[in-house]
Amino acid sequence: MASGSAAAPSLEDPGAASEETAPEPKPNKSDKGSKRARQLLGMKGAEVESRSIWQLHLQLMKPVTWIPLVWGLIPGAASSGHFTWTWENVGLILVGMILAGPLMAGYTQTVNEYYDREIDAINEPYRPIPSGAISLGRVIAQIWVLLILGVGLAYGLDWYTGHEFPVITCIALGGALVAYIYSAPPLKLKRNGWLGNYALGASYIALPWWTGHALFGQLNWTVCILTLIYSLAGLGIAVVNDFKSIEGDKQFGLASLPVMFGAMGAAWISVLMIDLFQLSMASFLVGAGMQLYAAILVLLIIPQITFQDMYFLRDPLKNDVKYQASAQPFLVLGMLVVGLALGRSGLW
Repeated sequence: MASGSAAAPSLEDPGAASEETAPEPKPNKSDKGSKRARQLLGMKGAEVESRSIWQLHLQLMKPVTWIPLVWGLIPGAASSGHFTWTWENVGLILVGMILAGPLMAGYTQTVNEYYDREIDAINEPYRPIPSGAISLGRVIAQIWVLLILGVGLAYGLDWYTGHEFPVITCIALGGALVAYIYSAPPLKLKRNGWLGNYALGASYIALPWWTGHALFGQLNWTVCILTLIYSLAGLGIAVVNDFKSIEGDKQFGLASLPVMFGAMGAAWISVLMIDLFQLSMASFLVGAGMQLYAAILVLLIIPQITFQDMYFLRDPLKNDVKYQASAQPFLVLGMLVVGLALGRSGLW
């Protein structure tokens, strides 16, 4: 029979009392701090309870995505064959990194956030725009500020380095155009997994490489073509970013590679593109008589293949971030090896 509010626990439901009286778990400070850091870096799973407006602006720029573009200037500078360790040259590299990372990559990511707001409402509803934490007017203002600052800084670098033709400015404008047509209708390259991911791959590898090369040498067609081929490995890297958005992409008709080929099919396409086109660079170095650099590049590809098997190919949906964190350092070191080989060969 039922009794008063002080009734003893029922033997038939031994968990009833514990469910009613168990205290709510206290928030873990370290977990909260981790989420805060993830938010500021623009990573997925970055939901937090409170956010300042400046943190939201930074989150839109996704600083975690700046890393390959910032690094890309270094192999570009190495491939010029004219970089020397002086304070002036180090300063030029650092200014170029500001151009490639916070300004142009920040512009690219903000544009993508703006045009993907409906998809993010499904995939990542906690992000600044779909959560309603920031107004669209502030987002549009950020796009224009980053673009104007980026193009202005690029022109300043052209002026400082004495370029008769503003090559760095043209690279910045071209990158801005690619970023726009990648995200915005009517073209919206990301509707097609192949075109969209190659556009990202070229943005990760070719564009910052060209900028770094142009800072210290004369950009030439050989370097441009080689890095565009190398960017096919970047296509494989870009595919990894699509796994977190499969459901939203399906609903909005975006033909990403995970949507077209399924998670495992896209995972295999990703790793094959990464490995084969890095190996093609190693083959080129062998053909150009730079066997030592080719051997070093192959040695850097081996741990990437190991991490592909350990993480990505076993569960691409669960291990995408872990795979990128473990394998990407070897990829970017391989880019430096190729840049050093080109710079020291005396052929370019």
